[in-house]
Amino acid sequence: MAGVAPRDLPARIARRAAGAAVVLQPDLSAALAAYLELLARWNAKINLTALDVDPPDDEAIDRLVVEPLAAARHVRGADRLVIDVGSGGGSPALPLKLAVPQLRFVLVEAKARKAAFLREAVRHLTLNDVRVENHRVEDLAARGNLRGAADVVTVRAVRIDPELLEVLQGLLTPGGRVFVFTGPEPDQTLSGSGWRTEPLVPSLRSRLAISGKMS
Repeated sequence: MAGVAPRDLPARIARRAAGAAVVLQPDLSAALAAYLELLARWNAKINLTALDVDPPDDEAIDRLVVEPLAAARHVRGADRLVIDVGSGGGSPALPLKLAVPQLRFVLVEAKARKAAFLREAVRHLTLNDVRVENHRVEDLAARGNLRGAADVVTVRAVRIDPELLEVLQGLLTPGGRVFVFTGPEPDQTLSGSGWRTEPLVPSLRSRLAISGKMS
């Protein structure tokens, strides 16, 4: 929706969220708008997302902001640490952090320029307990200090093969879960035993594939 003034963005975000049965307070809508505006400025310089974010169209708002808000329903009260793999342009991790501020986050991003954006976004949004790791998740997991530490591991736009899934599983606490943001038909790896899917945004027919810790 070209030509929409930035001051209207929080209201647009709130309306799009309402379409997914998510009610936003004004301060959260404003913070999410600040995230999208920063993403648009950086996206003009480096490729963070292929979505239309300057200004954001409805699909960009739904995918980048509303999907993480809908996924927040599946966060448990006892969850403390989320590891986001392939954080890129900051979604789902940053909107999820804004929605559930008590969570601690580790954002894993292999590309240095994207990691620089993530650090700037954390600073710009004044987020606490968020760490950016400029590494491949396989290398980070091999160090061992995050093994068995995550209550939730989130993944979007990263191909999930059995080898990566084993790495992700190794990051989980005994009661932890992997959250994979996917389309209406999750690939075969995400539809086998131990996986369930939950609806996210009706307009996108998107789903959240969830797997617990496998023995």
